[in-house]
Amino acid sequence: MAGKRFRMRAVKRYPVAALLVLCFVWSLGSLRIDLLPALDNHALPPMEKQALPFGWLAITASLFAIANRRQWPNVRQIRSAILIGLGLFVAPALLVSLSNQGISELTRVALFSLVPVFTVVLEPHIAGPTGQQRRGALIAALLAVGGTLCIFQADVPSSISAAGAFGAVVLAAACVATASCFAAKAAAEMPITMMSAIAGATALVCFAGLGPVLEREAWTGRGIGPEMAWSAAVGLPGLLLLFWLLPRMSAARMTTRFVLAPLITALFGVILFRAEISLRALLGLLLVSTGAGWLLFAPDEEPDGTSLRLN
Repeated sequence: MAGKRFRMRAVKRYPVAALLVLCFVWSLGSLRIDLLPALDNHALPPMEKQALPFGWLAITASLFAIANRRQWPNVRQIRSAILIGLGLFVAPALLVSLSNQGISELTRVALFSLVPVFTVVLEPHIAGPTGQQRRGALIAALLAVGGTLCIFQADVPSSISAAGAFGAVVLAAACVATASCFAAKAAAEMPITMMSAIAGATALVCFAGLGPVLEREAWTGRGIGPEMAWSAAVGLPGLLLLFWLLPRMSAARMTTRFVLAPLITALFGVILFRAEISLRALLGLLLVSTGAGWLLFAPDEEPDGTSLRLN
């Protein structure tokens, strides 16, 4: 039969190292109070708190674009950047907020491990015929999901409201996967500084605007300074790394952060707090490491434009 011949492309080390740094930065979120005791979790309502790092991102990326005299993007590129901001950050955050009362945080972490699975399936279709492919990628992503479920046990929905919250998080994971594929494709068509500035500004406006509408919490004024410092020192570098990686790494590889960051968090708990680790958790660590490692380091397969001869 006729078919396509694929050529193998090696994985670049620096983007993988940057992704691991990003996962480490994200994992610090679980240690916020321990690392910064003055930080008050109730200083800002959740939406406004999420808006802070995107404000820093919009300012930083805009200044960098101005300093480098980047050409202003056209209408189509602006629309793409806005959609990336909505799909990658705003819509998933809103869906997750709907699940706060229905399922536990550990269940949400476990469900977000589905993001690489959705991405592996969607990326070849969104990226078109030149989309990167890897043998065994879907199996590797499913292994990572199984490992995450061993470490962070997900609760089975026991009511209609819990089932709705469960579905909202799964939908949020699918939304992140779709937006990641779209962002990786769009990153090749516009300057990444302009994309990050527009996407960051979009998330900032949405979170700041939706906060007063959806939340009744009021600012206490206590701990706002440390909160802003945390968002600048931790949230901003993470977002900068995320956008820097977009043109340098496939969406499937980038979304391994949703299984690697929780893995690093679990290891923090074992090392810093001497938490006990069960045999099931050890199996989970092995599965996550195996699945994520394959997604990260397996060489890409791309069509080389030639066809196999008919036998």
